[in-house]
Amino acid sequence: MRKTFLFILFFAFIFASQANAQLLLNEILKRMDEHHKALTSLQARVIMEKYNAQLDETDVTEGIVKYLPKTSKRPMYIRLDWTKPVAEQISVIGKIYTLYRPRLNQVYVGKTDEARNNAKVGNALGFISMSRQELKANYTVNYLGKEKIRGDIETWHLELIPKKPTNYKSAYLWVDVDGMPRQARVVESNGDTTTILLYDIQKNITLNGADFEIKYPANIKPIRG
Repeated sequence: MRKTFLFILFFAFIFASQANAQLLLNEILKRMDEHHKALTSLQARVIMEKYNAQLDETDVTEGIVKYLPKTSKRPMYIRLDWTKPVAEQISVIGKIYTLYRPRLNQVYVGKTDEARNNAKVGNALGFISMSRQELKANYTVNYLGKEKIRGDIETWHLELIPKKPTNYKSAYLWVDVDGMPRQARVVESNGDTTTILLYDIQKNITLNGADFEIKYPANIKPIRG
């Protein structure tokens, strides 16, 4: 009888824990949705870590990001001005990117789904612009627990598994108490990862389309990437 009681108690605890986790996940998604609706613009410092699984090497890049969310009248706008280790400028408007490398006198233009190297950052940053409906429609969302990131920032750690075929197999978000995704990681099928961390964040400042235009010398012919 005692064993039966303990068995029932064990499963009651598991189901109760699952129910509590689901309630917390719903609250996190609610805060993310409220934050998404209130965010009109963003500027922040950014650190990108790109891990190459084949070489077991990690490249770290630092810079500044500007962001305008997608609306009914315009697509998502993202601009990255990398400063370390080399200067590069990337603009993503909707699903089209422009990458300017002053040091090499090169400009690449193409679709983010086909992007290589640093242009893939748009995939990771794109999660900032997703509403609760978009997340739930496109991903199975799992709550992985609490975790501190840069500067002891308390976050909720989420796993996103795509419901449809994509050019990556999974993604992870670290969301703060306000519902702001502070860190995102995209894991590709070959094990490569791109991790984006935002800090020194300024929200709802004045930005316009011109702030996302990349200017480069007229004699440079863009390469289709």
